[in-house]
Amino acid sequence: MKPWESTLLVAWFGVLSCVQAEFFTSIGHMTDLIYAEKDLVQSLKEYILVEEAKLSKIKSWADKMEALTSKSAADPEGYLAHPVNAYKLVKRLNTDWPALEDLVLQNSAADFIANLSVQRQFFPTDEDETGAAKALMRLQDTYKLDPDTISKGELPGTKYQAMLSVDDCFGMGRSAYNEGDYYHTVLWMEQVLKQLDAGEEATTSKAQVLDYLSYAVFQLGDLHRAVELTRRLLSLDPSHERAGGNLHYFERLLEEEREKMLSNHTEAELASQQGIYERPVDYLPERDVYESLCRGEGVKLTPRRQKRLFCRYHHGNRVPQLLIAPFKEEDEWDSPHIVRYYDVMSDEEIERIKEIAKPKLARATVRDPKTGVLTVASYRVSKSSWLEEDDDPVVARVNLRMQHITGLTVKTAELLQVANYGMGGQYEPHFDFSRRPFDSGLKTEGNRLATFLNYKDEQDAFKRLGTGNRVATFLNYMSDVEAGGATVFPDLGAAIWPKKGTAVFWYNLLRSGEGDYRTRHAACPVLVGCKWVSNKWFHERGQEFLRPCGSTEVD
Repeated sequence: MKPWESTLLVAWFGVLSCVQAEFFTSIGHMTDLIYAEKDLVQSLKEYILVEEAKLSKIKSWADKMEALTSKSAADPEGYLAHPVNAYKLVKRLNTDWPALEDLVLQNSAADFIANLSVQRQFFPTDEDETGAAKALMRLQDTYKLDPDTISKGELPGTKYQAMLSVDDCFGMGRSAYNEGDYYHTVLWMEQVLKQLDAGEEATTSKAQVLDYLSYAVFQLGDLHRAVELTRRLLSLDPSHERAGGNLHYFERLLEEEREKMLSNHTEAELASQQGIYERPVDYLPERDVYESLCRGEGVKLTPRRQKRLFCRYHHGNRVPQLLIAPFKEEDEWDSPHIVRYYDVMSDEEIERIKEIAKPKLARATVRDPKTGVLTVASYRVSKSSWLEEDDDPVVARVNLRMQHITGLTVKTAELLQVANYGMGGQYEPHFDFSRRPFDSGLKTEGNRLATFLNYKDEQDAFKRLGTGNRVATFLNYMSDVEAGGATVFPDLGAAIWPKKGTAVFWYNLLRSGEGDYRTRHAACPVLVGCKWVSNKWFHERGQEFLRPCGSTEVD
């Protein structure tokens, strides 16, 4: 390895060592793997060149010996009658053949293996592979993509061609199976069979696929198909012990079912008999609305509402700096008022903030509503870092700009948070403000009762800060996203799409200090692209005269 390559490699290890795995949660960190793999390929090619040179020497020796032994074996005594030939035979067997042995035993792979061993400690883990598989399945569900579309790589806005092989699809199905997700197991194992039937070569066999598929459909309650698939498996591999036992078990259950002969089948039973399976219901009540908005469907931007949305120049309550250079402001939603500002950050500022944030990126966490403890969660897939003004002048400059635009003080605001979303990166519907216990008089007022019951035990997440609740959110989009990645508000039916250099702003609290529950929002999974954002959360303290309180609860 050349000295400069060694230096680069050491530097790269320094970057990778900060990552702490979970590569799938940040595309920005996954780019490091590209360079690591490129280095491994170079190391492998160097090993091949050394190995080819060694084989060339061995082949040359073999050809030379073949010609010589053909002549000597034809007349051994006559050949050895010449004293030089006799000497050379003794020398070859005593010196030259042992030298060849040393050449053959020479470990030319040592440098490559050493490089691979060092880099392996920074490789993605089983958790990463499972997380990446789940990400593809999340995209599959959210954007209603069938496995064949994903396998062919037919995604909108893609710049590079990428396809899943039979073995890749089998890996997807196996990951789902290991997680107890039989719905996706069936979808991906069926895709494997489809590609195998099309003649695609693979190390995965049909018997392996049918083994997983038959048990998955059984778990989904489709006994008829489980029996059929198990019989197909046994026809391919009659000695498959587990399949034989499963078939007897499935047939016994099927016989018991026939004996009961329920005349009224449910829709689910009929559907399962046709080999069509419904996606399981999960923990998120607004799942359908949320995912529809992510696809750009169900947006409630009616013509009447659209007439109330305007564009204007914004001078931030006549801040001197903005009087000279006002920002372009565009209404995204009327109530609650959500606005977008244009040209908030320059490309140079964005790149600098990404540069100083990237080494600090760590898996984004959420606060457990019961314990108040920060923890990772599957519904938030990204990495984030927090930047202080001392980190770089650009941070202080951007903070001051957000203060001028909003008219709120940043003195009590949180640090600038920078986030990079990973594969299928998302943050499911959530509130930015802390849902503190309400006054007891509010418990019985309409749908506020459900809100009270859901969050009455939640900790006051910001009590220790002494700065009150999060009054407002300022969200900077630091990249364009080719597909997906919208910010959506399920209760409103609003969807806001990322535009590099722009920012959106809304108040999380009413003027009374009560949370505005209409601001429940989500970051949709990134389908294609690399999404970078930064945000500033303004808190209540210090805003008393900048945003005075209202006189009623709903102000």
